[in-house]
Amino acid sequence: MYDSLEALMTRAQSTGTPVWQLVQADDCREQNITPEASFAEMRGMYDAMRDTLAQYDGKLRSASGLVGGAGEKMQRRRESGRLLSGGFLGLVMESALKISESNACMKRVVAAPTAGSCGVLPAVLLSTQRELELDDAVMVKALYISAGIGGVIACRASLSGAEGGCQAEIGSASAMAAGGLVFLLGGGAAEIANAAALALKNLLGLACDPVAGLVEVPCVKRNVIGAVNAVTAADMALAGIESRVPPDEVIDAMRAVGRAMSASIRETGLGGLAATPTGARVRQKMSM
Repeated sequence: MYDSLEALMTRAQSTGTPVWQLVQADDCREQNITPEASFAEMRGMYDAMRDTLAQYDGKLRSASGLVGGAGEKMQRRRESGRLLSGGFLGLVMESALKISESNACMKRVVAAPTAGSCGVLPAVLLSTQRELELDDAVMVKALYISAGIGGVIACRASLSGAEGGCQAEIGSASAMAAGGLVFLLGGGAAEIANAAALALKNLLGLACDPVAGLVEVPCVKRNVIGAVNAVTAADMALAGIESRVPPDEVIDAMRAVGRAMSASIRETGLGGLAATPTGARVRQKMSM
């Protein structure tokens, strides 16, 4: 697994090898499998993401009753044509809600990179495929790029809310989605890394403060923010707007910020939104 986005992107540029293929080759070495087997495995993950979205049930509610139905509401609003953000971003928001709600309702999801951030990457990729009518093979290649970005973040920092706050979950997912989206829109290695940095920078310091310790509030709606943030980061990168802090340094900064965070805002359910009067009432109700 690569521990540096600079190393990964420089290798792609110096050898002329597509970024996705470098990540795939790394996966083949780690798992001792063929490229065909690796591609089939990644294709299975993408199919599972699509199935999760397709099988969303707006009538389902989580065991706590805190989550459910928001994706259906967003769908109705989008279909009415009343979203100021427009149809594509509306679809991204709707998909992020539906997939992350499915996680809270105990349906099958793909941890991307975690269950709590499972709606970000699929929402961006699936919506883009629908918008641009892309074939599945291209989408799987984008998924390799997203996985490569996630792998670097895992090596240099963390993907765990308990260790690094929600910046490590939603922030990482947003960076992964931004890089994959740039690839789908024709960007090269430099733009891919830059988009990941821009997306991650925007979410530095994000607390992990689940109400009653459940991966529901505010987690589900943060998936929406992470997905939309990824789209804006990709658009900026493709416009030639650069992160003044190099991508690897942004990841290192995320690690440092996570270590500086109080334990109360690192998935313990003791600080932030979890410590509000409403959060306390929900926690008390859930404990009864």
